[in-house]
Amino acid sequence: MHDAFSFIESSGGIDGFRLDANDLQVLFLEDTAAPVVTFMVTYHVGSRNEHAGHTGATHMLEHLMFKGTERFHKRRGTSIFDTLQRVGAEVNASTWVDRTNYYEMLPKEHLPLAIEIEADRMRNALLDPDDVEAERTVILNEYDQGQNEPTRRLFDAVWSAAFVAHPYHHPTIGWRSDIETISRDGLKHFYDTYYWPNNATLSIIGDVDRDAALAQVAEAFGDLPRAPHAIPEVTTREPEQAGPRHVTVHQDGQLGAVLMGYKSPPALDEASDALDVLARILASGKSSRLYRRLTDRGLAADVFAMNFRLRDPSLFSLFAFLNPERTHEEVQAAIEETLAAVRADGVTADEVARAKKQLIAKEAFGRDGSFQVAAQLNEAIAAGDWRLYTTYLDRIDAVTVDAVNAAAQRFLTPAGRTTGWYVPDAVAA
Repeated sequence: MHDAFSFIESSGGIDGFRLDANDLQVLFLEDTAAPVVTFMVTYHVGSRNEHAGHTGATHMLEHLMFKGTERFHKRRGTSIFDTLQRVGAEVNASTWVDRTNYYEMLPKEHLPLAIEIEADRMRNALLDPDDVEAERTVILNEYDQGQNEPTRRLFDAVWSAAFVAHPYHHPTIGWRSDIETISRDGLKHFYDTYYWPNNATLSIIGDVDRDAALAQVAEAFGDLPRAPHAIPEVTTREPEQAGPRHVTVHQDGQLGAVLMGYKSPPALDEASDALDVLARILASGKSSRLYRRLTDRGLAADVFAMNFRLRDPSLFSLFAFLNPERTHEEVQAAIEETLAAVRADGVTADEVARAKKQLIAKEAFGRDGSFQVAAQLNEAIAAGDWRLYTTYLDRIDAVTVDAVNAAAQRFLTPAGRTTGWYVPDAVAA
């Protein structure tokens, strides 16, 4: 191990380190299946960290950080995209509620270049005013495209109704008025608040030597200082919901939809594992309860269950596309009846065993390749503990029938429900 680092721990084949100079976290996993490496920087900042007037700042910075630094810039012929793509890299970034990530998947011999670029833009992004205005236009177009997608609007409406105090209320892209008005100075302040080594985790996954990779990280990132201030914590807690809520979205379209979200625990709560299993029991495959209750009986064209595992309390969500001639009232009533039966009578041992096998198989398939591993590890980092990734299979295997039934009774209650209907205008008329 390079002497610039302190070893933290190993879990599931992943070694965790801390760069002593600035508390940057580094995770390393050797994967020799192909001569490539994925390098991902996860910043512990997302729309959860934004406030009114500055919503969308994380997403706008995602765009702007590709505009470059003094060293890597299009006017020098060294733009970040061009520089990396010339060596065969796949490069991109994404923003979500609890995190932002920037990543490169590239031939292993070019890992030092990816490390150099990410270290440079961690603290040296230009945030040029002209780039801010150009990207503002791009993001407003992206926002408008999202508003033309009924499903996205429905999800935004339900989350905004479900969370009245916590910043999960805000869409990740931000509110349009904030996108229109946030200033370069406001973005710079946000950048200078959160984009520091001690608020980031690097993941290095691939066919590279660990000690050599750590030495490259130490050289590129070691001179970057810790933040000169404490990283702000999100202290707002969502008040307990005292009764069901309902929103309706009217928009052009064909098939209506129902989305029902139930307040659920943080990702680190062990009940989240049971809810993952319950989501499979409710809406995964033709034997699932909601498929038999809705799809087999012609009420819905399709049905999905999603347990969003986030850093703070979130939403366990059920989503159904209506069949023509069926009503939102029918579909909502059928979902509620199904959940009431689960709360009253519980699930069976056979259902739990089948759901666990499905989850374990899905997870195994989703870990094929360095980027897939990095992407899943990224979400565990965002949720608060990277070991959520390495221990997931064992934890799911340990979920019991009693745990699933307890989670259903605790969380899938009418008082904690927020329902959204997407009503196509043709139907509404």
